[in-house]
Amino acid sequence: MSVVLDGPISLAVRKVEEVSEATSAIVFFGLCMVLGISTRHLLRGTKVPYTVALLVIGIGLGSLEFGTNLRLGKLGAGICLWASINPDLLLAVFLPALLFEGAFLMEVHQIKKCIGKMLLLAGPGVLISTFCLGSALKLVFPYNWSWKTSLLLAGLLSATDPVAVVALLKELGASKELTTIIDGESMMNDGVAVVVYQFFFRMVLGESFSFGDIITYLTQVSVGALGIGLAFGVVSVFWLGFIFNDTVIEISLTLAVSYLAYFTAQDGAGVSGILAVMTLGMFYSAFTRAGFKGDNQQSLHHFWEMVSYIGNTLIFILSGVIISESVIHSGNDFIKHETSWGYLVLLYVLVQVSRSIVVGTLYPFLHYFGYRLDWKEAIVLVWSGLRGVVALSMALSVKRASDTSAFLNRETGAMFLFFTSGIVFLTIIVNGSTTSFVLHFLGMNKLSTTKRRILEHTRHEMMNKALEAFGGLEDDEELGPAEWHTVRKYLSCLNNLEEDHMHPHNVSKNESNIDAKNLKDTRVRLLIGVQAAYWGMLNDGRISQNIATTLLGSVDEAIDLVSHDSLCDWKGIKSHVHLPSHYRLLQMSVCPQKLATYLTVERLEFACYVCAAFLLAHRIARRQLHDFMGDSEIVSLVINESESEGDEARSFLEEVRATFPQVLHVVKLRQATYAVLKHLSEYVENLKKVGILEDKEVIHLHESVQTDLERVFKNPPLAKMPKIDDMLRAHPLLSALPSIARLHLQDSTRELTKLRGVAICREGTIPNGIWLVSNGVVKWESKNMRNKGSLHPIFSHGSSLGLYEVLSGKRYIYDLITDSVIYCFFVESERILSLLKADPAVEDILWQESVVVIAKLLLPQIFEKMVMQDLRSLVMERSHMNIYTEGDIIEIPPHCIGFLLEGTVTTITDQEEMITSPGVLSPIYGDLSFLSLETSGSKAASIYRRGTSYQIATSARVIIFDMATVEADLQLQRRTSSWIYAAEESTKCLSREHNVLKSSPELLHVHTQVPHGSVGSSYEKPTGSQRKELHSHSYTRVPSTEQPLENS
Repeated sequence: MSVVLDGPISLAVRKVEEVSEATSAIVFFGLCMVLGISTRHLLRGTKVPYTVALLVIGIGLGSLEFGTNLRLGKLGAGICLWASINPDLLLAVFLPALLFEGAFLMEVHQIKKCIGKMLLLAGPGVLISTFCLGSALKLVFPYNWSWKTSLLLAGLLSATDPVAVVALLKELGASKELTTIIDGESMMNDGVAVVVYQFFFRMVLGESFSFGDIITYLTQVSVGALGIGLAFGVVSVFWLGFIFNDTVIEISLTLAVSYLAYFTAQDGAGVSGILAVMTLGMFYSAFTRAGFKGDNQQSLHHFWEMVSYIGNTLIFILSGVIISESVIHSGNDFIKHETSWGYLVLLYVLVQVSRSIVVGTLYPFLHYFGYRLDWKEAIVLVWSGLRGVVALSMALSVKRASDTSAFLNRETGAMFLFFTSGIVFLTIIVNGSTTSFVLHFLGMNKLSTTKRRILEHTRHEMMNKALEAFGGLEDDEELGPAEWHTVRKYLSCLNNLEEDHMHPHNVSKNESNIDAKNLKDTRVRLLIGVQAAYWGMLNDGRISQNIATTLLGSVDEAIDLVSHDSLCDWKGIKSHVHLPSHYRLLQMSVCPQKLATYLTVERLEFACYVCAAFLLAHRIARRQLHDFMGDSEIVSLVINESESEGDEARSFLEEVRATFPQVLHVVKLRQATYAVLKHLSEYVENLKKVGILEDKEVIHLHESVQTDLERVFKNPPLAKMPKIDDMLRAHPLLSALPSIARLHLQDSTRELTKLRGVAICREGTIPNGIWLVSNGVVKWESKNMRNKGSLHPIFSHGSSLGLYEVLSGKRYIYDLITDSVIYCFFVESERILSLLKADPAVEDILWQESVVVIAKLLLPQIFEKMVMQDLRSLVMERSHMNIYTEGDIIEIPPHCIGFLLEGTVTTITDQEEMITSPGVLSPIYGDLSFLSLETSGSKAASIYRRGTSYQIATSARVIIFDMATVEADLQLQRRTSSWIYAAEESTKCLSREHNVLKSSPELLHVHTQVPHGSVGSSYEKPTGSQRKELHSHSYTRVPSTEQPLENS
């Protein structure tokens, strides 16, 4: 009967013991955290590295449990449980979070510059270190290990873990470049070392590999890890794009994906989990740098800082416990090798020598690629080769395998753990604790003269601010006033101020060599201010994540160049402003026109955000720099460089304002909407803080505002072109035609979007149609006509290009090249000619519209200055057009000028000359000052001729302008509503500072009235309604029909 009862009782006892062991593990965790907190608190202000102290504490705990007869109860059980942890579990618990945190917090710019050095040190560096150490172990140590066994120990000892050094470098203000190289190398180094260890470990256990097998294995574990890391990064970042202002979910996702990537790579695919998590972290650093903003960003960094702190605290204490346990329990093995302690010291020296060989061998490459590594940084790089938990866990794996493997004896496994534990201990204790001394010895922790001056200047400014703050205090009615000399006693941070304070840029003659350093430092400070302004705009919702990433990256690139170049952050932005070359593929006929237009306008919108943010950030940084540094020659120089940087951005915005104002309008619309909603959100939060609203009410209001913010964030207003029918009806040519004729052409138009620099037509080619420009600017060039006298050889919105050639049947007389992105409509020449046959009454309207372009081409010094509206008014109100037959005589009155559109004429002079179309017919008598023919822009002698009378040689079409009152009228019109005047005024405003981020761009509407009174005409004129259309129509852009909060 007792036998029957013993079974269940013993099972229950075992379950109780298992639960007791589990709780003991929690006790150890809690004790480690308390010890870590106490250590960090006590070491504050000292030079003792935190991680070194933790390792010593861990060794002490392990020695108490394993080296004495003291019974520590549950704590001792917890120590034993953690000390016997599975090595793979040890890495799986701690590495994903620590690796992700290190890679994620790296700056992507630093990664780009240092990735080559990281790969060199982690790839060839690990192989060189493994070979050097393996050779020493085989040839010097007396253990008769095979080459495989020696290389196995050398491989696991090549894994660096410079946590203590990196933390100290950051604390002492070492360069970001050196810190990034050491930190990045350690992560890659761990991954490569684990791969090398696994390879030699399998060989020691009896497996054999051919050269092809080795290459295949290394390729699979490395490339496979990179692929898994990228895959998890792409999916998780895409998921983050659908999460809006939910800090808990965003942070939880980053933690979960780091562990999932590690387990998928390490256990699922059999590749390097370390390389996978490192790739994932760097991917996040590159693509989500600006994705977390405001409070979310702070929460994320605080969370990962806490994770890193907890992980490092546990892992270094646990490392100390494992080291003490391995040494104490391997005592019997040391009896056989009494010199093991001596060989441990020798191995430590060999580890430092091998590290020196690695850095020395690769130094030429480390020095000349990316950031140049100098000899002082190379010494720190050698000294930073600490070993840590990765090497320790691999040694534990060998120790466990030696207990059951026929290829490894227990003694070898024990020696592996002993040597690895000793190297971890010595590198952390010796290297980690003396890094501060090395930095001090090399002079790398000293402030430069420039920075000391800036620091002293800042302290004096702090004193001024303190006096201002004290002076602004009002007397307290209840408590009474405070006394400055009493308050000053508590301001120890402002003690020891130099009495002879000098501005940091006021250097003496014998110190003039630091001017270059001052200039560099001032440029860097301005760029850091620009970068801070970008972050502020991102948090305020003025710019999106993608735009912020572009802008922040440009500042990083510029900071690298300020030592030998002026401010140049615009160079990093310029390629993102102008349309890239691959956008020319959108001009292909296979690409749908609506898609081409959408992508082009979207790119312009992105560029406008970038330019406007660039100008505003520089303006903010200039003001802050001036307020802090005051007036000095160096500050003035840097401010002038900053202002010059914005010239091209201002020009681009002005170009978009003149060509696509819808884009600027929607940019401001999004910013204004986001700003209002952010203000409402802050208002609701403030009501909660002052206690006016209850939590339930605040939640309701907050959710409603957040819903609107999410709509703006996910579906921002997009710039849309007006409806095609509206744009066509608004074009001057089509609006002047009868309704039937207008519909005939309107149905046959083809919508086109052309990029800058695209040739619409070439001089001398046969005309195939006309272009009705709706938005944008087109410039013209001609081999037969020089345009030196032309101020602006361009045609803008409302122009009808190619119409003259189609009507006259001549080849194109110019090259038409887009000078900006243009949006236009193309009408084939056959449609125009068929319209003339169907309705001859429209011929006069078409010819008159063609004269608008011809006048600008033949007399640019007069008509190039006139806007389209003025020129069309001149055509309709002060001109008459006739068709003449052979032998007719044409009289050109004074103050008039004629254009020969068809046919040929001859001058009635002593020397008869022939004039062919198109040509200018000018009077010989009267005031010719308005013609300025001496500077006319024609090579061919047939273009300009003087003569009061001309005889028709062949049937000709001639239009004559009355120029008597043109100048007076144009001056009056320009003062009131001329488009050119408005553009000039806009340019003047922009020259001061472009204000797109503060005020919405106005659409440019022109409304002018031209005094009536024209030269009589014997030719039939257009109808009244048609005259009214051409006369009063100023090609005002049709307002965009976008729905602000709906995506297209």
